[in-house]
Amino acid sequence: MATIPPVTTLLAFEAVARRRSFALAAAELHLTASAISHQVARLETQLDVRLFERSAHGVRLSAAGERYLARVGGALSAITAATDDLRQGVSNSLYVHSAPSIASLWLMPRLRGFADAHPDIALNLSAAHTQSDFALGQADIDIRYGVPQWPQLEVEPLFEEKIVPLASPAFVREHKVKRVQHLLDVPLIQSNVSVVQWSDWFAAFTELRAPDRFTLRFDRAVMSIDAAAQGLGVALESATIAGRHMAEGRLVPLFGTGKAIKVEAHFAVYPARHAKRPAVAAFLHWLRAQAARR
Repeated sequence: MATIPPVTTLLAFEAVARRRSFALAAAELHLTASAISHQVARLETQLDVRLFERSAHGVRLSAAGERYLARVGGALSAITAATDDLRQGVSNSLYVHSAPSIASLWLMPRLRGFADAHPDIALNLSAAHTQSDFALGQADIDIRYGVPQWPQLEVEPLFEEKIVPLASPAFVREHKVKRVQHLLDVPLIQSNVSVVQWSDWFAAFTELRAPDRFTLRFDRAVMSIDAAAQGLGVALESATIAGRHMAEGRLVPLFGTGKAIKVEAHFAVYPARHAKRPAVAAFLHWLRAQAARR
């Protein structure tokens, strides 16, 4: 079994990586900057790799340091959370990780119902574009976005989504967008990580070629949806994830839902053994019910 570095060196590494400063990390951990520097140097020696690039302008993670932080940071967070639960007497905790956009736009508005139905479960929700590592105990359930390629895990599609062009009512009135060809004359918002791109939509519903350049690009659906609601352009997004914006009249589907590409792109992912825990089983049951209602 590989030798695990001392926890003190890992804590020093994580603090410096997060704060981008030896001095700030030292203040946070109630140590001197020299002590933090020695801890990091000790870790780099043990691993035989440089974790930070130091310069007159400050400190930043090396490529190896970035990769190490992605794994170690989550493990330390899991240890911290477990310790806090134990100290506070929390015995029925649940850790859910999620893709950011569905967490903020779809999951958060519904969580009150879960909390009311299960006051005995201490729910911890985190959101990031990186997937949780079940081997490190980072989460009980992960709500992932993308093409399902996660062997040896249970993978449940949440719902079928309709991907449609969305814009604010004011934008539609100003630009008089009535036909598909009008999309070539208005700003289109690009969502870089979407499983459905503008080229896919144009190929499905028109004989026109989708634009190659976009004035606005985002790596989160929530930002694309917000930009469209602000009248900055037309977003190609999920009518389910943008449901609240549409219900409140901030966004409208330009051509109804008839010109929609249907996909399953959000999934509840978890190891089969996790579902045997009552808290996990309760959340999955609630999640399925919410997904059925959209």
